Amino acid sequence: MSLTALALVVTAAFLHATWNFVAKRIDTREGGGPQLVFLYALLTVVLYTPLALYFLTGTQASWPSPLGWGVIALSALLHYGYTLVLQRGYRVGDLSVVYPLARGTGPLLSSLGAIVLLGERPGWLALVGIGLVVCGVLVIAGGERLFRRGSMHAGAGWGVLTGGFIAAYTLADAYAIRTLMLAPLVYYYLENVLRVALSAPTAFSRPARIKMLWQANWRKILVISTISPMSYFLILTALRYAPVSHVAPAREMSMMVAALLGVRVLGEGEMHRRVGGAVLIALGVAGLTLG
Repeated sequence: MSLTALALVVTAAFLHATWNFVAKRIDTREGGGPQLVFLYALLTVVLYTPLALYFLTGTQASWPSPLGWGVIALSALLHYGYTLVLQRGYRVGDLSVVYPLARGTGPLLSSLGAIVLLGERPGWLALVGIGLVVCGVLVIAGGERLFRRGSMHAGAGWGVLTGGFIAAYTLADAYAIRTLMLAPLVYYYLENVLRVALSAPTAFSRPARIKMLWQANWRKILVISTISPMSYFLILTALRYAPVSHVAPAREMSMMVAALLGVRVLGEGEMHRRVGGAVLIALGVAGLTLG
């Protein structure tokens, strides 16, 4: 992977861990789900409209083809599902369990998808990296306790399901950027416009909840709506310079940051096990990147 792509991915990883940390601290006593998705997406559209207009009018970027719109719609559905599942995981489990599981299984499934669907062929070092990622995921999620009946750690299943959504939208987005050559910022902006439309009907079925969520969390929602799209713009741009099987795993360096925030700031326990698992995943990411 080129230094340009690596720099983009590393920056995105830190931004991604930061907004997930903020999301964990959102007050959802009055609920969340579609209302939060709606607020995130709407504020993203508002904040990034000037940049999207600039790219459409002041650069070589153009409106998507009909196929491009189809991929945008698919990505919007997958991102919408991802956000709902992630929020559910955060309500029932720890940040340092849900987040690393999601970000560990996501690149694993993305890499397998890239091999099967996109024809990418990782080397032996990448295969070792996959094994390390799997081991790290198991360590963070509870280690040997996962294999004891009835002892599945709270949030673990939701973390794995979130990883499945991550893999699906990663492959769809890679196809849009690498094959259809859509401009990353325009592509993701339009995807958020569709996400607003998707979440609006359900969100406005409880308008009072939207108001309460905004009043209680508007600063956090503003932070997330600013840095979350920025993080993903960087990943989409990196896909122009490197294959999916390199970019998807490399971005999971954010897991070490998330694990540290979870145990140090949020007071989630078992620091040595969780950080140790994050280190294993980081080593696996290195193997996947180099291989």
